[in-house]
Amino acid sequence: MFDDAAFAARMGALEKRYEEVSSLLGDPEVIAKRGEFTRLSKEHADLDELVHAWRDLSKLRADRAQAQAMLAEGDSDMRALAREEIAALDEQLAALEQRIKVLLLPKDPNDDRNVMLEIRAGTGGDEAALFAGDLYRMYMRFAERNRWKAEVLSATEGTAGGFKEIIALLSAKGAFSVLKYESGVHRVQRVPATEAQGRIHTSAATVVVLPEAEEVDIKIDEKDLRFDVFRSSGPGGQSVNTTDSAVRVTHLPTNLVVVCQDEKSQHKNKSKALKILRSRLLEHEREKQEASERDQRRAMVKSGDRSEKIRTYNFPQDRLTDHRIGLTKHNLPAILDGDLADVIEALRAHFQAQALEEQNR
Repeated sequence: MFDDAAFAARMGALEKRYEEVSSLLGDPEVIAKRGEFTRLSKEHADLDELVHAWRDLSKLRADRAQAQAMLAEGDSDMRALAREEIAALDEQLAALEQRIKVLLLPKDPNDDRNVMLEIRAGTGGDEAALFAGDLYRMYMRFAERNRWKAEVLSATEGTAGGFKEIIALLSAKGAFSVLKYESGVHRVQRVPATEAQGRIHTSAATVVVLPEAEEVDIKIDEKDLRFDVFRSSGPGGQSVNTTDSAVRVTHLPTNLVVVCQDEKSQHKNKSKALKILRSRLLEHEREKQEASERDQRRAMVKSGDRSEKIRTYNFPQDRLTDHRIGLTKHNLPAILDGDLADVIEALRAHFQAQALEEQNR
């Protein structure tokens, strides 16, 4: 692939385009046009890593050619040094070629977006709600470690603690690319605090990771919406149960329903509900587009099939197992405190390798 003349020509064209875009970004006329400048900035960012990787590859190839010449012409000591250098360069070339292959994979257009994180208690009653709370804290601690901004949009607490449902917005460039493989059913095996006889219970919670939709992505016609207002329920401040601040939004064409009641202001609840609705509609549209490919991509979480248990958190064995890739990690306290980087990187590497296999077929 990398010695192919067509590939070299393609990379040359991309490098030329990168230089053109770099020049345009310094043009005052382009800077004055906000939309054009934003579009070109994104194109420049998309090309930057690939072009620099290609330049590094070209330099390494030149260095290897020089070392090869030393191997043919030098004395015994020089040849020994040349062999060592060639071995080191071959290792670097192999790693860089793999990196370029990954960079050339078709990009998920949602990768740069913020994340709409939805966690719901599943089977297991109060213990499932407590586990949903543990998962929420895990992702919030992970967000803190990465300096992401987090905002709770909607929450329904469990009767014994935790959450029956919680929806949060995690804001950071590329957040969706990091967390998109977290969608699925997460299972916990542990002895609940309420269990007098020390028996291990199995409970579950569902995690849904959606790219945040912007208003320009999803056009919602007012006539397609029904708004209902009612009094908030549950714990809260002075206004709870005294004013009609809670909002229920129903999207009539799809029958999607979103309820927000955390804020004292009806206006704020309506704004949050519409933000959640846009992301769900974006996912709805994406699922429709991917329906014909569902069988081929059923192992991919982003296909929308979330019925399969993707991960188990086993407390007696201090073990996390991701069933999709056969990954086992220990030290659950650290993982539940947000130390997820190794798990997420393993998932990303697995699905990138899978995509490369499909591309090479």
